[in-house]
Amino acid sequence: MRNLQRRYMDEISTLTEATSNSEQQPIKMSFTAYQKFVVALLAFLQFTIVLDFMIMSPLGAIMMPALNMTTAQFGMVVSAYAFSAGISGLLAAGFADRYDRKKILLFFYVGFIIGTFCCAIAPNYIFLLLARMVTGLFGGVMGSIVLAITTDLFPMSQRGRVMGFIQTAFAASQILGIPVGLFLANLWGWHMPFMAIVVISIAAAAIIWWKLQPVDEHLKYKTDNNAFHHLWTTVKNTHYLMAFMVTALMSLGGFMLMPFGSAFSVHNLGISLEKLPMVYLITGIATIFIGPAVGRASDLYGKMKTFWFGAILTIIMVIIYTNLGITPLWLVVIVNVLMFSAIFSRIIPAQAMISGIPTPENRGAFMAVNASLQQISGGIASVIAGLIVVEGATGKIEHFDTLGYILSGTVIVSVYLMHKVYRRSESH
Repeated sequence: MRNLQRRYMDEISTLTEATSNSEQQPIKMSFTAYQKFVVALLAFLQFTIVLDFMIMSPLGAIMMPALNMTTAQFGMVVSAYAFSAGISGLLAAGFADRYDRKKILLFFYVGFIIGTFCCAIAPNYIFLLLARMVTGLFGGVMGSIVLAITTDLFPMSQRGRVMGFIQTAFAASQILGIPVGLFLANLWGWHMPFMAIVVISIAAAAIIWWKLQPVDEHLKYKTDNNAFHHLWTTVKNTHYLMAFMVTALMSLGGFMLMPFGSAFSVHNLGISLEKLPMVYLITGIATIFIGPAVGRASDLYGKMKTFWFGAILTIIMVIIYTNLGITPLWLVVIVNVLMFSAIFSRIIPAQAMISGIPTPENRGAFMAVNASLQQISGGIASVIAGLIVVEGATGKIEHFDTLGYILSGTVIVSVYLMHKVYRRSESH
């Protein structure tokens, strides 16, 4: 018995030492063929989800006059997705750890496809608003499921790289999705990009059903059978609260600029609608390399250091961007590339650090609540942005610089909170 106790304590000591030194000396582990497939699949799935959300911003300049929407109404369309996603995340959190994550993934993805199809056939503002709510109810939870699967299948020493590759969904949505979406919208109307998303999403759902193996290791751990109680114990866990606060704060700042980005580029920066896809295309090509590079840097040099770099660069670039006037196309592209580099340098290490907080039996619920707060905060930010900015008589977006100052303030506070999350994640 004493020998067994001694052996057990030695194993725990070794594990603890390896964990605490993971940031300074990351374990270099290669990916298996199946892991590479999972990363590619999750990245493509994220591509469809992100594209559905991001396409709203560049289509804004077309949709607002087409449906006679004001800036406040368009902000409501964007925030409707976020608010419904937040509600859905809270409702799903109690059940997130009770089923195979593959089945949950398919259920919500099919709902997302249906909601996007409703967006494609929307004839007016009210129908579109309701369709975005349906899409948010299902699509808004997808990110949390992807993160839960990533955390289940990949150790901390690989998560920076995995998060980096998955974040290339943002770049891919700009390189392929947004320019093609704008091209389709210019030819056949703004409805067509949503229909294209439906088609490729159906293909992705078929691959998930056919090739993805069950993700059910978490079912070996004892989970509370009462869904509400499971949600409550997750929400009130003091170790999780700081991570939730960081997520909410980062979303609150980040979502403020997104809804009116295309309108600001066209009316304030002087970029024509014909040249706007070029901005997204070049920026996307650059960021498709930036995402994996940031992920690798966070694994090699430290996630907190990478987050610090991203925070500083974010403040600098956001203040520059939101104060620009008529600007040459080449300079707009450079500013956008640097700004997206800063965003990735915050999001990727933040997701990796936050993923180390929950225990396996609470991981699904934690990720669902985290995603819910992200969406709700983003919805609040979109509404606030819609109230702050005003479209002038000439179409110029006024008070956009105010959003930049607010975002910079949230970045400063998030750095302080992320330090606390980092220490807890490292000790965990």
